[in-house]
Amino acid sequence: MFNYPKKVTIGDITIRDGFQNIEKFIPTEAKLWIAEQLILAGFKKIEITNFGNPMGMPQFKDADDIFQKIFKSKKIKDFVNDIEFTAVTIREKAIDRAIQAKLEGHGPSRILLMVSTSESHHKKNSGLSLAEYWKMSEEYIKKAHDAGIKVCGTVSTIWGCPIEGPTKMEKAIEFTHRWFDIGADDIEHADHDGSASPDRVYKYFSMLLDEFQDTSKHIVHFHTTRGWGLANVLAALQAGMTEYEATMGGIGGQPANFIDGIPVAGTGSYYTPARNVTGLNSIEDMVVMMDEMGIDTQLDVDAVLRIGQMVERIVGNRLRSETIKTGRIPKTLTGRK
Repeated sequence: MFNYPKKVTIGDITIRDGFQNIEKFIPTEAKLWIAEQLILAGFKKIEITNFGNPMGMPQFKDADDIFQKIFKSKKIKDFVNDIEFTAVTIREKAIDRAIQAKLEGHGPSRILLMVSTSESHHKKNSGLSLAEYWKMSEEYIKKAHDAGIKVCGTVSTIWGCPIEGPTKMEKAIEFTHRWFDIGADDIEHADHDGSASPDRVYKYFSMLLDEFQDTSKHIVHFHTTRGWGLANVLAALQAGMTEYEATMGGIGGQPANFIDGIPVAGTGSYYTPARNVTGLNSIEDMVVMMDEMGIDTQLDVDAVLRIGQMVERIVGNRLRSETIKTGRIPKTLTGRK
């Protein structure tokens, strides 16, 4: 028998995680439009950009510009102070940029740091060993807090690593404890390459909630590389998890190493040759599914579908949402006398 929460919070990470995998630059004005519409649809948590070196990830060369435009937007001026805006800041210079933007009045309210339980995966993503990264994080979490910025500590390769293969879920629980010990405000539990299967998702989050009872500080982050994304969401719901994040159209994944016809560094060669199927869960499909299950997502479901349709046009090709085409399940009979 299903036993899942009746209310959840969903964060949108389209503008950052979604677009980082796209091989063309998405105009800043389009990113702003999406942010505005997400807020009007009821989203309270939105991941906006990456403050890392734009030479490697030119999709985020407009990091400062997009934040400035959001805080100047007349459409959302009555809501903007109540929204948690996140920026990814893997290394020191990125954190310094985020802090500077915050001090200037247009920066993120939350930044994201990231470790992997797999040493090789972590080194590829950050350029540091795990020991070096923990030391850096402890120092910079304090700096972020002094600037009024919350810090999310991500734990990746929980269910497996595309480089090393199988990993131990218990190590991710240890890393979660370590993040909290050095001051992280919340934790993202990430399946960045689609290694998780529903049975192990349920096992992991059950283990997690045996250790930490406050679900509001733990975010569920799935990729659906092998098509198991929504099954994994259902498993996480059954375990009792209440905080989720995903992207419009299920886009996203490893940063592109090719933008607007120009090879760039990204994070190196792609982990999988099927680059265009490495994305996350589709927010549209997840929201419609949860709504059908009687779970309160605190979102305007129809507005979410409209945003998804427009994101598909912005990207310029068919994305991975089914419900933007099929719509919600009708609740009344139409066309009958």
